[in-house]
Amino acid sequence: MPSFPPPDPHEPVKFAYWVPNVSGGLVTSNIEQRTDWGYEYNRELAVLAENNGFEYALTQVRYTASYGAAYQHESTGFSLALLLATQRLKVIAAVHPGLWHPGVLAKFVASADVLSGGRAAVNVVSGWFKDEFTGLGEPWLEHDERYRRSEEFIRVLKDLWTTDSAEFRGDFYRIHDFDIKPKPLATPDRPHPEVFQGGNSTAARKLAGRVSDWYFSNGKDFDGFSEQVAEVRGYAAQNDHQVRFGLNGFLIARDTEAEARKVLREIVAKADVEAVEGFRSAVQQAGKSTSDSKGMWADSEFADLVQYNDGFRTGLIGTPEQIARRVVEYKRRGANLLLLGFLHYHEDVEYFGRHVLPIVRELEKELDATAATAEPVGSFS
Repeated sequence: MPSFPPPDPHEPVKFAYWVPNVSGGLVTSNIEQRTDWGYEYNRELAVLAENNGFEYALTQVRYTASYGAAYQHESTGFSLALLLATQRLKVIAAVHPGLWHPGVLAKFVASADVLSGGRAAVNVVSGWFKDEFTGLGEPWLEHDERYRRSEEFIRVLKDLWTTDSAEFRGDFYRIHDFDIKPKPLATPDRPHPEVFQGGNSTAARKLAGRVSDWYFSNGKDFDGFSEQVAEVRGYAAQNDHQVRFGLNGFLIARDTEAEARKVLREIVAKADVEAVEGFRSAVQQAGKSTSDSKGMWADSEFADLVQYNDGFRTGLIGTPEQIARRVVEYKRRGANLLLLGFLHYHEDVEYFGRHVLPIVRELEKELDATAATAEPVGSFS
């Protein structure tokens, strides 16, 4: 398979945002959220985001109502709509192996990529919501089997995107002398659409170290993120593979730290307890089903799960300078991208672009200058 070039440590950290294509916003709370799941709101948001420093957007995948998300737009169709509404934004569609055939998805993404000038990507979700599979009459595999299927799924995608007359024989998929045209756009920096993948378990980390282009981490503090980066890099080195790292975070930037902390307290105090507990039961069962109990959300507390990807744990809460320093420290520890959620998307994305991003870029210059003189790098925490 064609591979991406190794990441440049001096490249500016990239930013992505969670697309609110699912109702309920990005926190499972009854606090006011001036965020809407509809297309018009999201079209305006996408244009606003790409003009405020965001290079990527990630559409969520929910196929049925669950845990405070009563309504949901399908991720691939919504992603294409956002691609066609923007000029530079790369849109990542979350997809489930087992509910998609990789050949059909490869064809859809190839068309979306051509139509958007090379800006389509996918996030392969191995699956945590059992009811989505069983409700559609599809088998629910054991945890590590879901990741084995995902590996075959990714290999098939890349083969179909980059070769003619593709052949693949695995335990889950068979491809015989199959070709898709048009192919996605290919460049030296991006030989095919980028493949993102998350997960916390050993199976997820090994998958990233073999085939994925990007590894997404749930929200983590500095030490937790560093541990994940080190382990996944080790697996990637064993396979002569390059992988980049994204980190989830929920960002609350205000003029003072006290204001930001007050917002966080209100979010948690007004949590939708029934929805959070339902989500907690589902995902922690999935996380603890792994052989080493290192799965996603295995150690998440109630307050963590009010933002359903542990976004509060990343600590992007405070003044613009406090947040920027944490962002650059995460970059120093290996983050190539920060995936962000917000309470009031339009207002908060614009505030980020105006107040947080300029400080991040200045601190990155300091970090590069320090590295160039070979002096010990100080903490930006």
